Amino acid sequence: MKRYRQTFEEIEASLSRIESSWMDVHASEVIAMLKAIPIRKRYQAKDIMALLDGNFKIGSTVIRLFMDQSKDEFIPNLTAALGEQGTLRGSGVKCYKACKDEYVDVLIKMGLADNMTKAVNRPLHWFDTLTERLKGGRGSATKGQARGRDMENFVESIVRSVFRPGQVAIRCRFTGATGLSTEKADFAIPSALDPSILIEVKAYGATGSKQTDVLGDIARIVEQKRHDTVFILVTDGITWKQRSNDLRKLVALQNEGKIMRIYTKTMAQELMDDLETLRSESEFV
Repeated sequence: MKRYRQTFEEIEASLSRIESSWMDVHASEVIAMLKAIPIRKRYQAKDIMALLDGNFKIGSTVIRLFMDQSKDEFIPNLTAALGEQGTLRGSGVKCYKACKDEYVDVLIKMGLADNMTKAVNRPLHWFDTLTERLKGGRGSATKGQARGRDMENFVESIVRSVFRPGQVAIRCRFTGATGLSTEKADFAIPSALDPSILIEVKAYGATGSKQTDVLGDIARIVEQKRHDTVFILVTDGITWKQRSNDLRKLVALQNEGKIMRIYTKTMAQELMDDLETLRSESEFV
């Protein structure tokens, strides 16, 4: 494969926005449950019980939306409140089924029935408000994860078009140069035990990870791999432009030969062509 010396300007110019939807199956089911809630002037225990009986997981998310609390905030509060009852342990579905009346009574004491009444009886606003809470909390994380998955799927389709299925290890831990340690990589070819090619995919801003974590992941692969193992990085996202110095560090690794080449989504054809070249030059075809 031809040696490249890339520049920061070249990579920055090829960066593109990574789009994805915040809505996943869970969010869709939550919204469906919200729409099905009957409009009442006052909500009672039976209304809360109907949410949890219908689908405990979905109902629990709906309840957190009414309470305007994240899962990390709500679950400890609920667990502590249930524990004060003396007979209830935990806060999950088993705890609920063991004693529904006491469980729901605790939720009412925490203000759930009042919150439902206030939210639903705000004309034209309650549904949109709760949907925005879902979108801003769980939805933002889901959207980020979707970006990462989309990038990985994008690269996987190219890799599978070049190499046979048995020659591609996906989201694996490859054996390092010493044979005594392993490290994570998105793709190892032809195997994780003795890779000739490693490919890492990083959509910056995809999972909520700090950008320095991205650099750390790359550094660990560089440290662990054999010197003659080809290492390819595929990345994208215009948020790289907010931390250009970190992007420059990746370009510096490429210029030093520690990364064979850096690709973005707009360089898909170049990635495929270079993988074809690597396959033709390999000994495992």
